[in-house]
Amino acid sequence: MTSKLALIFSAFVIASCTTTTTKKTEIKPAPVTKNNGKKGKGMSGLAAKPPQTAPPSAITQVPTAPVAQDPLTVLKGLVAQSVQAPTKQEQDVYRLRAIEDVENRLNEKQLEEVADNSDYGFLRGHAMARLADKALEERDISKAKKYYAGVIDYLPESDLAIRAKDILSQLDAAKNVQSKTVGVVLPLSGKNAPVGQRALRGLEMGLGLHVPGSGFKLAVMDSEGNPDSARRGVERLVKEDNVIAVVGSLLSKTAPAVAAKSDELGVPSIALSQRSGLTEIGPTVFRNSLTSEMQVRQLVRTAMDDMGMKKFAVLYPNDQYGVEFTNIFWDEVLARGGQITAIQTYSTKETDFRLVVQRLVGTYYGEGRQDEFNLRLKELKHSDKKRSARKDNTENVLPPITDFDAIFIPDSAKAMGQIAAMLAFNDVRGVKLMGTNLWNTPGIAKRAGNFSNNLMFVDSIAPMTQDQSRFITEYKNLYGEAPSLIEIQAYDAGLILRQLVASGADTREALTAKLIGLKKFPGSLGTLTMSSEREIERPVVSLTVEKGEIAPMRIRQ
Repeated sequence: MTSKLALIFSAFVIASCTTTTTKKTEIKPAPVTKNNGKKGKGMSGLAAKPPQTAPPSAITQVPTAPVAQDPLTVLKGLVAQSVQAPTKQEQDVYRLRAIEDVENRLNEKQLEEVADNSDYGFLRGHAMARLADKALEERDISKAKKYYAGVIDYLPESDLAIRAKDILSQLDAAKNVQSKTVGVVLPLSGKNAPVGQRALRGLEMGLGLHVPGSGFKLAVMDSEGNPDSARRGVERLVKEDNVIAVVGSLLSKTAPAVAAKSDELGVPSIALSQRSGLTEIGPTVFRNSLTSEMQVRQLVRTAMDDMGMKKFAVLYPNDQYGVEFTNIFWDEVLARGGQITAIQTYSTKETDFRLVVQRLVGTYYGEGRQDEFNLRLKELKHSDKKRSARKDNTENVLPPITDFDAIFIPDSAKAMGQIAAMLAFNDVRGVKLMGTNLWNTPGIAKRAGNFSNNLMFVDSIAPMTQDQSRFITEYKNLYGEAPSLIEIQAYDAGLILRQLVASGADTREALTAKLIGLKKFPGSLGTLTMSSEREIERPVVSLTVEKGEIAPMRIRQ
């Protein structure tokens, strides 16, 4: 994402009739305030506090700063004190201070000096632990194993030694690979178990386990929706099952744990989660998921390139999903030369969107439109002598400002329906409503009400692709229902691994290289290609509603 200012507009409500946005501002979660859109004095309206200075009589000579000592010299002194101090308690204090310095204050060269020099005594093992971890991060396995072995030699009864033995055991196990055994970490118990089971079905079909003779084996671990359980699951898959790759996880809170542990052990993993930044964890981490970036890119391209839209409003929930999509949408619109002319956030607990909509379209605050309000009120009273002044406010006097072609609402179909009702109530017409794949659900037309013919959203699954997909037909025959995107993505992950291994990628290194070079792979809904960021680019279709049914968007020339 591009660099942005750390500032949130809780409401980009404009009190005048003309508003444009020329600068991208980062949206961050923030409490929804009650004065959104109201112009205030801001920081410039506050009196600056004068600097406090000491009176001349209090000024004294500034002492010279002490010369910084060499950290290794300080360390040697602490080691000596840990032996020579008169009491055991004092010795322990010096010992702990020395360990803290090694763990937090030394660079790699200094750590190597400590590890190689007997003058540092017990600290040598602590320095080796740090160096071993650094080597593991840099994927220098031989160096890491050397230093972990040193930890065991110099601190044999310590917690560091226990950890070093465990890591060495995992690294040794990582050498053993069963090329046709794939591991998976999914939430198979707890509230997310139904989702995990659906993904498991798709993965099994992708590996061909539903038909005899596939030759592949699936080793399954339950993450229990817990990152620690997910990490332990990966360790067992590598150490006990010798898997060639790991698929998972679905949940945003466990996906980083699976990816990080797999990468640490040099095992390629394919994540199914939409969690941002997953592939940045390491070079063996891949993802097969319809991400927020893929959705927004297709949505904005359709709106701007195919439909000629230029100006957009954003109405988003103040949660992780809403904030992430809003930031990406804003970036994409600006990158294509468009404008964000209005923006408004709302609480995830919001049920009455009347005031939210009024803030978005500029009828909530009348101060900036006072002259227009007075003129319109005068005209209304002149035309209707019986008009009651008590009912005359900005809500029913001022028309909405709709200087945008569409409103982006990154929220559920239910929330969109409530917002659509309030937009219609506030006389907002002639604009499109844009959303994510959360809107690709039965009953979307009924929820949208007056806006049912003005919806734009995206998804991988579209009516025409369902009829053409062999996997979807086969899944329906097996389970008596249509698969969701979760099963489809898991199926594609399994199918990719199955075909790459069958084509000769029988080591983890070879499989990783094949995944990086994946191009135009025939997936369940279309071709799949690996991006330079190790994201599998999935087919994305722009959708709308026609005659009450979800249909592909037809571009009018």
